[in-house]
Amino acid sequence: MSGHNRKSPPSQRHPRPTPRAPCPGQTDDLRRAARSAAHDRRCVEECAKIVALPVQHEHAAGIDAGDASHWVCVDATPDGSDTVREFPAHTPGLRKLVAWLRQCGVTTIAIEATGAYGHVLFLMLLEAGFTAILTPPQFARQVKGRPKTDRRDCQWIQRLHKHGMLPSVFQPDETTQTLRDYVRQRGNLVRLSGQHIQRMQKALELMNLKLTKVLGDITGVTGLKIIRAILKGRRDPKELAALRDRRCHHSVAEIATALDGRYRPEHLLELRCSLEMWEKYLEMIAEVDQAIAAQLRLMQRKTELPPLPPQPRARGRKPHDPRFDVRTALYFATGVDLTAIEGIDALNALTLVSELGCDYTKWPTVKQFTCWLGLCPNWKKTGGKVQSSHTRRGKNRAARALRLAAWSLVRSKSYLGAYMRRQRGRLGKPQAITATAHKLARILYNLMRYGVEYTKQSEAAYAEQVHERLEKQLRRRAQELGFELTPITPPPMPVATQQ
Repeated sequence: MSGHNRKSPPSQRHPRPTPRAPCPGQTDDLRRAARSAAHDRRCVEECAKIVALPVQHEHAAGIDAGDASHWVCVDATPDGSDTVREFPAHTPGLRKLVAWLRQCGVTTIAIEATGAYGHVLFLMLLEAGFTAILTPPQFARQVKGRPKTDRRDCQWIQRLHKHGMLPSVFQPDETTQTLRDYVRQRGNLVRLSGQHIQRMQKALELMNLKLTKVLGDITGVTGLKIIRAILKGRRDPKELAALRDRRCHHSVAEIATALDGRYRPEHLLELRCSLEMWEKYLEMIAEVDQAIAAQLRLMQRKTELPPLPPQPRARGRKPHDPRFDVRTALYFATGVDLTAIEGIDALNALTLVSELGCDYTKWPTVKQFTCWLGLCPNWKKTGGKVQSSHTRRGKNRAARALRLAAWSLVRSKSYLGAYMRRQRGRLGKPQAITATAHKLARILYNLMRYGVEYTKQSEAAYAEQVHERLEKQLRRRAQELGFELTPITPPPMPVATQQ
């Protein structure tokens, strides 16, 4: 057979065209479209899972509260109209909102907690007889990737609440809410009054009057006498130093040296304005104290209580201290003496009662209570590895009061003081404060929930407990290694003989 009659290979007879590679721009568009399609499928699957959940609240409504208007979504309307409506945030609009919810047969309502915007609406719904909850915003977020509007937000809140997926933030009873507002207002006034004390210190420093170097507090007896005398026109340092109180640690000569300054009219005016503003704040604080005392009298228990044991004399009174016996008033309102717990003084106890109330059954266990306070580790664990165990961040005023109480125990000769110092040596100061505040929270919970009185223990008792725990650990470790511990009896002390 000749060579020209041979059959050529198929690849040579019909060559296939080489496929063209897509350009880089087309590749990016395809990848982006694939990611978008996969994301949309995940969103649809998440929404379908939520829709498939069992319904726990048949007649539920969701409200997205705002400054100017509130968006409301219900499950169904009696006339078949739109289930989403917008109502103005003023009082007539709130009345229309409540009337519309009654027409739709709503029984339970979820409101996204957005500060003060939904507070009035929440109280009005409670007064109207509805079951309303305030839910944290992080639980009512939309599925990632969905468009976000006020209309969609209220629909999503209603859907989640219908399936029972929205928790409620802590809300005390009505009397505790009133007390809480009073105490928070008092704290704001005390903080603002402190700013005017700082301005008085600045004015004195600008006049080179080193009053803060010889006095621990310029708003004390000696400091106020000297400042008022300066504003009346007295300039002689010796004459001003003669106003010294007998309890002042520095001598008259030292105070006179510190009061030799340069008096300028603009600084004197600033000193006068700051002093008058500070005194005005003290008047407002005294007025709020009267309201707090009256509210605590309304919260008094009807049962008879044993007499309150006397308390040792505390430090001297400060200008912003309450003008009534806070310890006694809280004792008759709560039935327990919170100041018996080491580190908790009358003001800390007032803050705790105003923030937490007297009913601790809202936290079924002490672990849930400490978790709500943010005083326990917030574990983030994945793949068997702990990524973080820091405590949850927040502005819980009760937790802050417990941390202040824990830090006041750093020099205490008690059981809790020894625990605080040992934890500071092991963990550092911030973690030690949190750990001691956690222990105080557990003591507070057992006292308020079950009436378990706190028994004070000494520093020696804590040292003995630590010694026993370390000895137990050491014995277990020695047994694992095949050794046996034998205690050493110290030799007797030699008896001194008389010559």
